Amino acid sequence: MSLGTVFKSQKEILGEMKSVYEKTFGGSYRAFFAPGRVNMIGEHTDYNGGHVFPCALSFGTYALAAKRDDRKVRLASLNIRGGEVFEGSLDDLVYHEDGGWTNYPMGVLWAFEETGRKLPSGVDILYFGNIPAGSGLSSSASLEVLTGLVLRELFGFEDVSQEDLATLGQMAENQFVGMNCGIMDQYASAMGQKDHAIYLDTNTLKKEYAPFVLKDAKIVITNSGVKHQLASSEYNTRRAECEKAVEKISSVKPVSTLGELTTKEFEKVKDVLKDETLLRRARHAVTENARTLEAYDALLKGDVETFGKLMNESHTSLEKDYEVSCPEVDFLVHEAWKLPGVIGSRITGGGFGGCTVSIVKNEHIENFMEVLQKKYKEKFGLDAEFYIADPGDGAHEIRID
Repeated sequence: MSLGTVFKSQKEILGEMKSVYEKTFGGSYRAFFAPGRVNMIGEHTDYNGGHVFPCALSFGTYALAAKRDDRKVRLASLNIRGGEVFEGSLDDLVYHEDGGWTNYPMGVLWAFEETGRKLPSGVDILYFGNIPAGSGLSSSASLEVLTGLVLRELFGFEDVSQEDLATLGQMAENQFVGMNCGIMDQYASAMGQKDHAIYLDTNTLKKEYAPFVLKDAKIVITNSGVKHQLASSEYNTRRAECEKAVEKISSVKPVSTLGELTTKEFEKVKDVLKDETLLRRARHAVTENARTLEAYDALLKGDVETFGKLMNESHTSLEKDYEVSCPEVDFLVHEAWKLPGVIGSRITGGGFGGCTVSIVKNEHIENFMEVLQKKYKEKFGLDAEFYIADPGDGAHEIRID
């Protein structure tokens, strides 16, 4: 029997949600979906003005929703205490320390209002997500994009594009929740396309869709099952360190982001950084951007072996220079490199736990999962989870028959 996680079908999920929605809120509703994402390469480059290469996944977050006649906002999730209802108001769109997950959708309501899109009434929304929490597969971005989609469709905000769903979600996370993330996660969730990855210049938001259909291999995501608490604070620290590096480099070369520098240009100006930590942070941002450019070209040529080699180099940079990995994830990656049929493997997502992403030849996938599971259990006493992933479509409404 395969170790790969099997998710419930959309029909099964919506059936369970329908039962809870009717008991909790009653009345009619519409159904929506926004996917999680996995980033194949280009990590921590999105807030550095570089390139990223994510794809949306076939699993993510679902919502059943309806507008109300008053200004109440009622939110519930099947993932949290069996659908316990949080009640808020359009007149109280402020961050609440004890608000937990509800701060993400409330932040999106706030972002709509802040950008002049006044909400005429409140909403009832029931959520369910099958993205493992803390996995680094962007459950929060999926939740934000999904909420924006709900508001756009229920209230007829025709000026809100799919790209706007991403920027409004990022605005909510940056300015309301306080996580200083880049645009990649929300963008992939909003703009994904089945069987494609998105080659995105995060400085200009210029994108290209690259076919990502592997002939004799698949994307295998391995969830370490750990998420270290320092993730959000260290994430913000890394961003601040990169901004400081830009400030120092701009004294000798006019740049506004590290993504503007080629590796050769960086070598010429790096001595101005002095501080070893800043040097390593900046070196990762510059070299990771270069790797992403090369990886995109390799994929277009069908050179999956080079793509995998660049994935491996990316992990080493994230582990040594950017220091956003952890022992559990490093172990999963280093052991994966030793296994037959593994074309490439690296950490994916913000770091400090979460998931690895690997490209594994089809005939070796079962062995990959079995051996890695056994070794990981022996080393850390933890069970890894595996998801065999397909690139999926971005956020959309689900038509209910």
